[in-house]
Amino acid sequence: MSSNHISRLSPIARDQAGNGLTSQRARDRMVARLQTQGIRHPRVLAAMGAVPRHLFVDEALQTRAYEDTALPIGLGQTISQPWVVARMCELALQHFEQTGETLQRVLEIGTGCGYQAAVLSHLAAEVFTVERVDELLRAARRRLRHQGLEHIRSSHADGTLGWPALAPFDAAIVAAGGLSLTPAFFAQIRPGGVVVAPLGDAREQTLTLFRHTQAGWTQESIAQVMFVPLLQGVV
Repeated sequence: MSSNHISRLSPIARDQAGNGLTSQRARDRMVARLQTQGIRHPRVLAAMGAVPRHLFVDEALQTRAYEDTALPIGLGQTISQPWVVARMCELALQHFEQTGETLQRVLEIGTGCGYQAAVLSHLAAEVFTVERVDELLRAARRRLRHQGLEHIRSSHADGTLGWPALAPFDAAIVAAGGLSLTPAFFAQIRPGGVVVAPLGDAREQTLTLFRHTQAGWTQESIAQVMFVPLLQGVV
């Protein structure tokens, strides 16, 4: 895209288009890298290429937005590395494709900067996201509105409790690491649903896929990861 063309875009479109290390070309390189790392689902790859990750981090870090690394977003929190976001989304989508269904209602725990919610909005009909840190949630809401993603519903609440008032959900994606999830949390996922969450402590965590079957919940270890801790309460 030429610089003259970029200058004629609306402010929102110009921000999303980016420039140099924040351009669509940078997103395309990120998508190509994700493919070499094993991400195969075409809808996930398309969503990762469509969402401007650089708009979800501070301006000083925008040139690093498409690197394969987590980045700080303030208040001790991070935006997950692209591979982790893509893999969690892919696991949920693949589960429903294997059962011949579609992914409709997704619960996300840990809104953070809003990036994963934006990616999920390209993959599911409805996205419900919960964040315990009010300052982070207000900033995420502004970013999502700026990109016209107002159909994402968000709540300032204790994510360990889920969002019982709006349950049941097809899937839950938990973007914080804890030793376990409560039975009350799993009860918010409909029969045949799925939960993707990192389990472990501050030293070691395993990305885990939970599936609801006729015999109950099963779990499968996917990969070693590291997330910020899953904490109770709100701030």
